[in-house]
Amino acid sequence: MILPSLKIAPAEEDRHGHSMTLSLAQLAAALDSTNLRLDATATDIEKLCREAAEQKFACVMIYPASIPLAARVLKGTAMKIGTVIGFPSGRFATRAKAAEIEAAHAAGAQEVDIVMNYAALRDGDAATVSTEVAQLTALAHKLGLLIKVIVETCYLLEPCLLSALKICEDAGADFIKTSTGFGSAGAKAEHLALWASHRRGKIQLKAAGGIKTLADAQSMLAAGATRLGTSNAATIVAEARGVIPLGTAGGAY
Repeated sequence: MILPSLKIAPAEEDRHGHSMTLSLAQLAAALDSTNLRLDATATDIEKLCREAAEQKFACVMIYPASIPLAARVLKGTAMKIGTVIGFPSGRFATRAKAAEIEAAHAAGAQEVDIVMNYAALRDGDAATVSTEVAQLTALAHKLGLLIKVIVETCYLLEPCLLSALKICEDAGADFIKTSTGFGSAGAKAEHLALWASHRRGKIQLKAAGGIKTLADAQSMLAAGATRLGTSNAATIVAEARGVIPLGTAGGAY
């Protein structure tokens, strides 16, 4: 089944002269199924993992302490486990973030979403932020982990958004990510479009925060995102299948 007229990246469409569509399988594979609720139970995490394996999402995104449980539930499947680092403020010592990355790898994670010290960036200390992101990216890659850097776009003006992009690109990060879902706002298509039009290389874009419906997902993908972090992954796919009414909202993230 093909989702009707879902445009993924307008810039690519213009360059190659054809529109791009997304199958249900491709949509599912773009979703990081997330549970970062403060009141999440072990049962909630088990459900998230089983659902993700069945639906073939990109990964589950959970807190570090839940990684061993997820690893047990997902044993024998191809589902990846992702976790958050320096979450949600990013205002942790670099060595503390590094220790979290190492512990996540040892516990069974394959992907880490680290929070940039966006407060330092906003205060003009781009050098310190750049050094930290480079060190953490090198560590993650040494361990074989995919790394996404969260910059909390809701608190950054355009010059900082572009500076954050350059820092992530220079470090060799796999993704730059919009939001933790705990800030004053979540992902916005205009921020993704800004990054898509200014990136110099192959860094990918992840949108997260406030992606509740198929329409939300389509908007972010059209702006240039290739991953979407959402606690509504199953709802979004169900909308695409026509199983539930369009615009039905689920979880908060």
